[in-house]
Amino acid sequence: QGLKPIAPTESPDPIFGTSKPAPGLPASDPFLGTNKVPDLQKIFQRSDGLPVHLKRGYPDRMLYRTTMALTIGGTIYCLVALYIASQPKNQ
Repeated sequence: QGLKPIAPTESPDPIFGTSKPAPGLPASDPFLGTNKVPDLQKIFQRSDGLPVHLKRGYPDRMLYRTTMALTIGGTIYCLVALYIASQPKNQ
């Protein structure tokens, strides 16, 4: 009889190869909602001199400033901890 192949020789059907809606959803519900990509492209491609990570205004500025404050604070904390750890202990 010989050896039999372990893996099937035919490729399986594609998993995402269907345009049918999921079984639990009604056919009239949109899957992805509205397409926001064109609006975001207008925002990010605008030539206003701002870096990409600050283009969306106040929330981006707050996230950037919080990240920078935590980074600088953590660096200072580590340097102080290293300084204290390097001091000789008095007995």
